[in-house]
Amino acid sequence: MEMIELENVTKVYRMGEVEVYALNGVSVSIKQGEMLSIIGTSGSGKSTLLNVLGCLDRPSSGRYMLDGIDVNRLNDNELAELRSKKFGFVFQDFNLLSRASALANVELPLVYSGGRNKHVKAMEALERVGLGPRAKHKPTELSGGEQQRVAIARALVNSPSLILADEPTGNLDSASTKEIISIFSQLHKDGITVAIVTHEPDIAAKTQRIIRLHDGKVASDGKVDSL
Repeated sequence: MEMIELENVTKVYRMGEVEVYALNGVSVSIKQGEMLSIIGTSGSGKSTLLNVLGCLDRPSSGRYMLDGIDVNRLNDNELAELRSKKFGFVFQDFNLLSRASALANVELPLVYSGGRNKHVKAMEALERVGLGPRAKHKPTELSGGEQQRVAIARALVNSPSLILADEPTGNLDSASTKEIISIFSQLHKDGITVAIVTHEPDIAAKTQRIIRLHDGKVASDGKVDSL
């Protein structure tokens, strides 16, 4: 079943009198339950594509269908509600509150969405990434890999159907990287769709499918074993 369909999507930024195409005619479909990677050199458009997929940014033109919903027709409030229900975001820099515990950081999306049983749901999410015993620790008391696991737990706490990760292992050592990719693989096995932006070929090789971008266009798109 197609979860996402992008058709001839562009994202244009104006720099003075010059138009710069961060995305230039991108057509991509993503099935429910896939685990895929988006790769490319710096400036290829991979983070822009992730932002469009996650409704953090609107395309300049083209069509974006998400579970049968025409995303382009939604207003800002509707987009915000869609983001809170459908997506979990994981970023390279963790984006944790330094003075709050791991548990409090994971509870944050529930505070904004008005969810109930915040403590219970946040603990369940932390236990899912193996950090239940570290729930009361602040980010400064955790390793980089543990901080990223807190960020993943925060992304999971609203039970999203799609996890979008932008260079999630960029600040981690090799051992922590393996742990994080293992968690994403388990989430995929649990039925969550996972899309990872990365510039590392060995990370991309752990996914089912690789979308390679070049100058804002899809240069290749296929299963890992066929590339």
